[in-house]
Amino acid sequence: QVQLVESGGGLVQAGGSLRLSCAASGRTFRSYVMGWFRQAPGKEREFVAAISKSGGTTTYADSVKGRFTISRDNAKNTVYLQMNSLKPEDTAVYYCAASIRGYNTPPATSSEYSYWGQGTQVTVSS
Repeated sequence: QVQLVESGGGLVQAGGSLRLSCAASGRTFRSYVMGWFRQAPGKEREFVAAISKSGGTTTYADSVKGRFTISRDNAKNTVYLQMNSLKPEDTAVYYCAASIRGYNTPPATSSEYSYWGQGTQVTVSS
């Protein structure tokens, strides 16, 4: 099992940047595909980005492509989400998730992920 703890959320003006971090417990972090999802009030949880076990392959939602970057440091058991050019519609609780299954392409479906963090709030003001 793996435990995930997100940090780095906060309040930022439109056009600003934030970097989210997700620290994982355990010594097998490199065995997990990692993803970021978000959920805005009154909306369903949606995919943001995902990264393969080695970090060599990434996938992004169209809504964040070119603005967000997912990365990981397996030596620090941490996955990051760098968010630039933030928009008010990016306001949501952001969750990191982990999957131990093998994939050629990191999945964008929440049901593929078995472990979830508690979430961190990101608020973008206009």
